[in-house]
Amino acid sequence: MNRPVKSKHIPRATIRRLATYIQVLEGLAQEGVEVISSNPLAEACDVNGSQVRKDLAYFGEFGIRGVGYQVKPLIDSIKESLGVDREWRIALVGVGNLGKALLNHTEFRQRGFNIVAIFDCDPFKIGEIVHGLEVHCTKDMRMMVDEMNIEVGMITTPPERAQRASQHLVDAGITSILNFASSRIKTPEHVQVEYVDFFHQFYTLAFNASQGLNR
Repeated sequence: MNRPVKSKHIPRATIRRLATYIQVLEGLAQEGVEVISSNPLAEACDVNGSQVRKDLAYFGEFGIRGVGYQVKPLIDSIKESLGVDREWRIALVGVGNLGKALLNHTEFRQRGFNIVAIFDCDPFKIGEIVHGLEVHCTKDMRMMVDEMNIEVGMITTPPERAQRASQHLVDAGITSILNFASSRIKTPEHVQVEYVDFFHQFYTLAFNASQGLNR
């Protein structure tokens, strides 16, 4: 299997499918599967075999014709291609119920996304220890981001505080933000923002369910 090729022109849909491939492949590895061809992998990921081959081709040549893909090396190659083969240090802003739940989610660290600093503007929360981390004032963010080599920001504030939280992150030099707050934020063009809004999925489920009831 050749070393994956880095590329900056990859469709977002491909990136999302690659994340799914990793999830499925890791499950197969846990079951002891060592080799899999594109069609069974595609079926498990709810796509077609040609799509799997096309997605992987963005990063180089994978697999052996007539044999398939070696599961563990393929996992490593996809992770390297996505840049998730190393630790990403994260600052979380907003230590409410959602923030605390995510801090308790051990899979973040297992997958290389390590929340190393947490911030809040509530004076009653500052100084509190939550899952082994001390809550710091957002005013300390700029200094701590630099000292702790933090690269990613995670917003878990109420919607009305998300914009202010994003500004703190941007002022601290963060250019990659994952926003869990159910509101859109404005950032400079060089800052990448990804949104996690559970209601989007609920709306899709509700629509599909209502369409089924109306048949």
